[in-house]
Amino acid sequence: MPGGRRHYPVGVRGFGVDIGGSGIKGCLVDLEKGQLIGERVRIETPQPSHPAAVYAAVARIVEEFGWTERTGVTFPGVMKHGIAYTAANVEKSWIGTDVDAGLEELLPGTVVTLNDADAAGIAEMRYGAGRDQDGVVLMLTFGTGIGSALFTDGHLVPNTEFGHIQVDGEDGERRASAAARDREDLSYPRWAERVDRYLDVLESGLWLDLIIVGGGVSKKADKWVPLLSTRTPVVPAQLQNDAGIVGAALVAHERDQG
Repeated sequence: MPGGRRHYPVGVRGFGVDIGGSGIKGCLVDLEKGQLIGERVRIETPQPSHPAAVYAAVARIVEEFGWTERTGVTFPGVMKHGIAYTAANVEKSWIGTDVDAGLEELLPGTVVTLNDADAAGIAEMRYGAGRDQDGVVLMLTFGTGIGSALFTDGHLVPNTEFGHIQVDGEDGERRASAAARDREDLSYPRWAERVDRYLDVLESGLWLDLIIVGGGVSKKADKWVPLLSTRTPVVPAQLQNDAGIVGAALVAHERDQG
């Protein structure tokens, strides 16, 4: 199962595409190591980010690698059976859309879609900072918003939306996302104060054993993670900003295995 402890032999490959509010990136993945094979391709997310334009961008990335088998694709919203139920940081026209069907019209292989933070969390639980970690683990991705993936003894609780918990009267991600740091030109110490407050509210309702923080800002974890005062240990994601691609490829491959 995704997030479990299955191992693959050398040479088993998958392909993942990570759709974000600002960029769409994809790459071949070595499923034995949980690493990208070669350089990933990144395309700016079309603005406005209507489904048809995003589908075309995903198809360009897949075509560039010549991939023809099943593809895993993340989406920044709640995903159930290929349908998008929310769209916090992309066009609202995504809501109710059959993303699997839309992509399969353009891609040569079948498609498996899932929430972007869930994909990143699955990758970290299999290959990264959450590997062999039992108990309650929360993966948080700091980017355009704040994505979340919750695991109990390695099992995913899908489609949590902890970026939207209310913190001092507004969505937590509104003040504590990486985009908020950039938008308000906050120093890492100032931003860490906001993340700390956000995590305080989360911890009032969740007794966690580990928090993994990912997204692009995980590359600078030394500048802000040590400033946090949570009761739960906080560690940076080991796969950093590639976790979504890796997790998408892994889920698509394991779905293919039945």
